[in-house]
Amino acid sequence: MKFSSADAFMRSLCAAAGLAAAMASASAQAAYPERPNNLIVPMPPGGGTDTVSRLVAERVGAGGAGWSMVVQNKPGATGNIGMEFVARAEPDGYTVGMGQAANLAINPAIYPRMPFKPAEDFTLIGLVAAQPVVLVVRADSPYRTLEDLLDDAHKRPAGSLRLASAGNGTIGHMAGMMLARRAGVEFLHVPYKGAGPAVTDLVGGQTDLYFITPQTAFALFKAGKLRALAVTSTSRLEALPDVPTVAESGFAGFEASAWTGLVGPANLPAPAVQALNARLQTVLAEPEMKRRLADEGSQVLGGTPQAFRQYLDSETVKWGEVVKAAGIRLD
Repeated sequence: MKFSSADAFMRSLCAAAGLAAAMASASAQAAYPERPNNLIVPMPPGGGTDTVSRLVAERVGAGGAGWSMVVQNKPGATGNIGMEFVARAEPDGYTVGMGQAANLAINPAIYPRMPFKPAEDFTLIGLVAAQPVVLVVRADSPYRTLEDLLDDAHKRPAGSLRLASAGNGTIGHMAGMMLARRAGVEFLHVPYKGAGPAVTDLVGGQTDLYFITPQTAFALFKAGKLRALAVTSTSRLEALPDVPTVAESGFAGFEASAWTGLVGPANLPAPAVQALNARLQTVLAEPEMKRRLADEGSQVLGGTPQAFRQYLDSETVKWGEVVKAAGIRLD
């Protein structure tokens, strides 16, 4: 078969165009990121998730080479509203979200109608940090240890001790339910709309115990308003070295953390995932980052997207069992 010179010219032109397109695509991938990345925080400003998110955004943005993250708070429905926004975003690598234990591992077991499926609607990028909660009572409470509290709970009618929480489905709520299940007692759960009113009523005597985030608790400890009985991490916190873990207080394997992890919409391009994960690992390895997270009671996690997947799967199973045993269901 013979080709005319015109045919040969057109074939050469098409080949050149294809090569140029491939080179342009490769160049675009190599240039990632080319513009600021929107970091969606599914919780209100000022809380633990917001604090960690802003710290990550600050340090990621210090990486040069076009790196910049702009934090946008989209709270509501224990994180479901913000995470739905991430799930429906264009998968171009420029909208990511700060997923957390509540909206990725707990909410699916509590809410019969979820606006997204964590296992299908997100690309997991990397774990960030885990923040345990601290079991606290009023400073004038008769309970000086976790054993004191549970001994009294066994002597009283079921539900006599009132467990405050910052809301249904929060880690504080779940930690309380898990402790009750493991200890064979029953608390009366009293959910509040945030940590502020929960702490106010605990200090005022309207409730008896509360699993509080460390950074919220520190000032109250110094002010002499609260007493810490135990922490829900696997090891003692640097900031609270004299407070035992729940595990070492007789409940081996007990662990409850409000962990965070960076996610994007499903089908995020592999180059973007790799670049984001690499930048995140660099940030989490910084001594200053570790110090600032430790100061607010958090522990660095990090790791690959695959490690994030395994962790999420195990957390989903754990909290699903707690929710089922407690009979928790929300509309």
